[in-house]
Order: sequence, then structure tokens, then C-alpha cells
Amino acid sequence: MEATKQVVNQKRSWTTRFEAKKKRLESVKDLVNGLVIPTDHIVEAMEKLIRPGDRVVLEGNNQKQASFLSETLAQTNPKNLFDLHMIIPSISRPEHLDLFELGIAKKVDFAYAGPQSLRMAQMLEDGKLTMGEIHTYIELYGRLFVDLIPSVTLVAADKADRYGNLYTGPNTEETPTLVEAAAFRDGIVIVQVNELTDELPRVDIPGSWVDFIVVAKEPYELEPLFTRDPRHITDIQILQAMMVIRGIYEKHGVQSLNHGIGYNTAAIELLLPTYAESLGLKGKICKHWTLNPHPTLIPAIESGWVDSVHCFGGEVGMEKYVSARRDVFFTGRDGSLRSNRTLSQLAGQYAVDLFIGSTLQMDQDGNSSTVTRGRLAGYGGAPNMGHDPGGRRHSTPAWLNMMTSEDPLARGKKLVVQVVETFQSGNKPVFVESLDAVNVKKDTGLAIAPVMIYGDDVTHVVTEEGIAYLYKTDSIEKRREALAAVAGVTPVGLKHNSKKTDELRREGLIALPEDLQIRRTDAKRSLLAAKSVEEIVEWSDGLYEPPAKFRSW
Repeated sequence: MEATKQVVNQKRSWTTRFEAKKKRLESVKDLVNGLVIPTDHIVEAMEKLIRPGDRVVLEGNNQKQASFLSETLAQTNPKNLFDLHMIIPSISRPEHLDLFELGIAKKVDFAYAGPQSLRMAQMLEDGKLTMGEIHTYIELYGRLFVDLIPSVTLVAADKADRYGNLYTGPNTEETPTLVEAAAFRDGIVIVQVNELTDELPRVDIPGSWVDFIVVAKEPYELEPLFTRDPRHITDIQILQAMMVIRGIYEKHGVQSLNHGIGYNTAAIELLLPTYAESLGLKGKICKHWTLNPHPTLIPAIESGWVDSVHCFGGEVGMEKYVSARRDVFFTGRDGSLRSNRTLSQLAGQYAVDLFIGSTLQMDQDGNSSTVTRGRLAGYGGAPNMGHDPGGRRHSTPAWLNMMTSEDPLARGKKLVVQVVETFQSGNKPVFVESLDAVNVKKDTGLAIAPVMIYGDDVTHVVTEEGIAYLYKTDSIEKRREALAAVAGVTPVGLKHNSKKTDELRREGLIALPEDLQIRRTDAKRSLLAAKSVEEIVEWSDGLYEPPAKFRSW
């Protein structure tokens, strides 16, 4: 037996990936200068370093795009480079899908495709691409270390030095995670940078993880995705925000939370220094946050509501403000934000009391999705945030407040809140009898329907009608009754027997504004701590520098 083992070991190589990588590196030795690929040789270098059928990670994040590398990849010759399996967290740019039109890429795994969702759905229907799965962010990152290990990773950074050390700046996002998956499995790591410099403000990714750097022709694209102009916040959204503050945050003592993107949550942030202050809630709720540096959170920070904010990414124009508020944000020695999507997703999943977000459709059981017929948007990190993680063991008052059982092994629950208006633009009902996701599953051949947040994870639903306290229901029938009671004149709401409304209110399964001592007539824009981007700038002492498209003064 021992002799046989020795023979087997003599025949087998344990460094095949390493040897294959060395051959790829050798193939471009005449093109590169040390670690640096000359900008005008990047297409040729890509055609040598990437091979047909490779699994390629392309950094398309919520905000930061490796735009030069994605444009370059789309310029390669499909006769030389084809059938790539692309892994793109956020499909945001036209050339992301051009890769499939050209035949350079064949299959894709992703988490979000908002800006390209309509085109993506059409291309899938036309057979122009093959889809792996629609992931949550954490799920996609996790698979990079298991069964989606990349051959090549293409990412972006602000600066690099001659040793390949990288400074990623305020928008680090998922860059370290994407790089690590390739760097420690003998994959190729290529980084576009805005500039080469002798000294870096700090090292976010060490040069030993990096194979090549290329100076981009222009800085990578950065989208101010989390900026909301208060001028567009409606009275209905203010009413909903008042109900959330009174009927959820105060009621359950929510101290740590994640706010999703949108005007609903922007309204809540802008009511903290006014409406919530009048209720005496400062120091009792909303102290610890996981979210990007929302400009609409500035008044709450300035008025002493916020103890800490950990960020998934940065936000254009917030750099100086964040640097000047070190006590609140996670910043480096240089003063700039250190964001990290992977760690912030984990914090939002396990460490916070509450997630609050919105959706495009919800059925009678509270299942919701942003994937609708003809629109393959994906769902990003919402399913990570919007579920009750079974691995949680630490308790907080809000978490314990969700306990409805006397069982000695009963545990708390994360608050998962959906805030929606009963109808979206175009008079489309949000509450529907069956999610479009069911049909999308059939049309695309997905193994499961692309549900964003499952109903059994949802604890509260807030509409302009009131709040449904779903966590308190003890049967499917009661759950459906509570949800229908706040669903307005939608297909789901029309099933509600209005005679049961008072019964549901007495049982505490729903609350109307008047049950929360809220007068609908008080829900006016005058309550907002800032009513325009200009007023947010004033709150920041001029430190917030909004992008041009948000300047109206």
C-alpha cells in the first residue's frame, strides 16, 4: 500500500494551477513593464492573459465600476476570446451586456442588474446569454471561494505604487473580496488605477495580491446611487415615516439598523431631528447604522442622533464630510472612509436589529420581489439584510421584543420591515395575487422563483393605510387578514372584510395612524429637517459637495 501511494504521488502534480498561471504571465513579458501594462497595450494583454471559457470576475459594484477594463474587454477579438463565464456583482454598464452580444461571454452570474434589467430580460429571452443564478451579494462573494473560483479578476482602485500596493479610497466596496478569491487560488488579478504614485495615503490591498496594474484613460465611473433630493419626498412618504418612527422604532426600541435606498427611508432620516426629537426619542433609537453615507442622514448626525455608521461603499460628494466626522464613520489614518461591502453586509445581516426597505410587488403572504415580467433587476443585498439569520445568538431589546412564544427555547427575531405605497407609478398595484417572479421562473428556466424577501421573514408591512404587525399573527389566515387590511384597493386589499378592521386593531395586528396618535394632516414637508439638497449642504457646514445634477441653486 505504501509503495502504491508513493507511485501515485510521483505521477501527480500538485501545482497545475500555479504552473498555468506562470505560463500566462510569461506570455505578456514583452508587453509589460514590471507590474505595469502600458495603457495602449491593454487589449493585447487581455487576449493573452484571459483564455476562452475562463471564469472572469468584472468589478461592477453598486457604485464603483471597473469601466476602463470592461470597455477594454469588449474590444477584444471574439475569435480569440469567447465563451467567458462572467461574474459581475452589479450589471450596470452597456458593455457588460455587449460582451454577450459580441460572443466574448456566454454565461453570467450576478446579484443586481437595475440599469440594464430590461435589456437583460430581452437578451435572455433571445438566447443571447445563459444565466447561472441571481444571487444576493454575500452569496455571490461566498461562491467565489467555493464553486465559482475565478481564473481572472478585473477591478478598479484609485491609486497604486510601483510595488502594486493599492489605495481604493472611500469606495473600497467589494474590491478586497474579489481580489482575494483570485490571488490565493493562482488566478490573474488586473487592476485599473487612476494614477501611479510614489506614496499612498494608505494601503487597502497589498501588492503581493496583484499581478498587473494599468493606468486608465479616465477615472473609473462612480455613481451617486444613495443620494435623494428631499424636494421629491411626498406627504405620503412623510406619513409612512412617522408611522415607522412611532409604531416600529419607538415601540420596539430599535437602536441598530440598516436603511435601504429610497425616498421612504430618506424621509425617516430627515424626521429624526424634528418629529422623533419631539417624542423624546434621541438616545433611545437609531444609534448604530449600516448604510452608505446618505446625505439625508447629515441633519441627524449633526443634531447628535448617530453614534456610528459602517458603510458598504462611499457616496459622491460626501468625502470631506465623512473625513470631518471621524467619531461617526470608519476612517483610515488619512481621514478617508474605509468602506467594505462584504463586512457591512455581514453586519447588516447579523449585528443590526432592523432592516427596512421597499419592493415592486408583494403577494398576500408577504413574499416580495423586484424581479417582474420583462425586468430582470435582481435584488442585490436586500435578501441578506431582509431575513432573520438563524445563526444570531446575541440579544437586544428590539430582537427580544419579537418573541411571541413562552417556549423556554424561544428566541428573538430580526425586524424586517417593508414600506410600500399600495400603488406604484402607472397605477400598478404593489399587492398582487401572484408575483411575476413565478412566471419569470418558468420563462427563464430558473430552478426557483426569484423572490427577494420571503414572507415568513417579514415582521412589519407599512403602507399609507397603516402598519401590519405580521410577527404577532399566529396563523396564515390572520397573517393574510392583517396584510390585506393595509393593502388598500389592490387585488389583495379588496379581499379584506372591513368589518374585521376594528378586531385586528384591538388585537394589535394592525395600527392605523390614529392608533399611533398621528394625525394625517400633520404629515407635511414642513416636518423635514432639510427640504432641499441646498439645506443639507447648510447642515454640513459646507462640507457636503453634491454632484452637479443635484445642484439647483
